[in-house]
Amino acid sequence: MTAHDLPSRTGIYPGTFDPVTKGHLHLIRRASKLVDRLIVAVADNVGKQPLFTVEERVAMVRTDIENMHEKHCPITVARFDNLLIHFARDKEASCIFRGLRAVSDFEFEFQMTGMNARLDPEIETVFLMAADKWQFVSSSFVKEICTLGGDISDVVTPAVEERLKAKTHR
Repeated sequence: MTAHDLPSRTGIYPGTFDPVTKGHLHLIRRASKLVDRLIVAVADNVGKQPLFTVEERVAMVRTDIENMHEKHCPITVARFDNLLIHFARDKEASCIFRGLRAVSDFEFEFQMTGMNARLDPEIETVFLMAADKWQFVSSSFVKEICTLGGDISDVVTPAVEERLKAKTHR
């Protein structure tokens, strides 16, 4: 069996991306090394009361990925509004990538991974630890800092910064 005979591996990197940060992009770049095709799945979860519409978040993620230099596989962006495991199954994904920044992330992710494994044991969850530089970056902090007039230029791309400032009137 040669490498050409192996089935293609599709991975999903889900999130709300409200907004997408450089920490997210770093994980996307790393995940793209581990699969043959990566789908960045933007959650249409109104329960989280996002600042940006799902269409705006999809557009921001697409723009940032188009401008990303190190892509190791094809990367697409799609929205989803159903169970993540159903979305992954529909896309024939073999794994779901999740980012961990701190121990506090682990407990929630651990529970979600257990439930996803019950729903479909064939889809693996792969945890990627955030790099030191991005461990304290969250979309919530970025929105708050921008709203209060702080500098966010080192944690989001210029395109996202512009959209965030327009949305928060700063």
